[in-house]
Amino acid sequence: MSSLPRHIAIIMDGNGRWAEHHGLPRTEGHKAGTRSARKIVTQCRKLGIPHVTFYTFSKENWSRPREEVSFLFEMLQSYLKSEMDSLLERDIRLHVLGDWDELPFALRQILRHVCSKSSHCKSMVVNLALNYSGREEIVRACRKLVSQGIPAERITEQLLADNLDTAGQPDPDLIIRTSGEQRLSNFLLYQAAYSELVFTPVMWPDFDEDCLQAALDEYSRRSRRFGGLEQPAA
Repeated sequence: MSSLPRHIAIIMDGNGRWAEHHGLPRTEGHKAGTRSARKIVTQCRKLGIPHVTFYTFSKENWSRPREEVSFLFEMLQSYLKSEMDSLLERDIRLHVLGDWDELPFALRQILRHVCSKSSHCKSMVVNLALNYSGREEIVRACRKLVSQGIPAERITEQLLADNLDTAGQPDPDLIIRTSGEQRLSNFLLYQAAYSELVFTPVMWPDFDEDCLQAALDEYSRRSRRFGGLEQPAA
């Protein structure tokens, strides 16, 4: 396909509702969602899409039941341990967006380990947005600039972008949200300024390679304007 996005960001919504629909505990929905993430990473690597971001855990998600939050973190730890060799074999680098400080110690340790071990990988970057808030990310970037003593008149859009968690990566060309919800929910607010948005009613655990292709087909049919003349999606 000639009009593939360089960066896809995904709001993985609907794990709990999927589980309820199937008469299963919410934890089973999260397990199924992990399997979907694995499929999508594999397919994006095969297609040659170099950047994929998953909205994994937001600042707001701390309001969920403590048992569910603990399960999510333990599941992520297990997933990272089991997938590290596969990431390295496929030349995939792991990168984390968000505030690490509030994450459990064991999770921070495995995240640092996998990020360090995969830091040399160049074929693809997988971003996990963890304990993430788009608004807070902008605030943290501003604080970095202030701490560096940069005067206000020297602050540019590019300088701010260079201090965001996604520094050095292209903004998402395409943002996909599953489960029928149609909002960004505090996700990549600065980077999403000109992203194409695709909303699908499919619950995240049911989102597979065909669903991804449908979103890519929709993206390829759009003309991107960037506030000016129309440009093809490529």
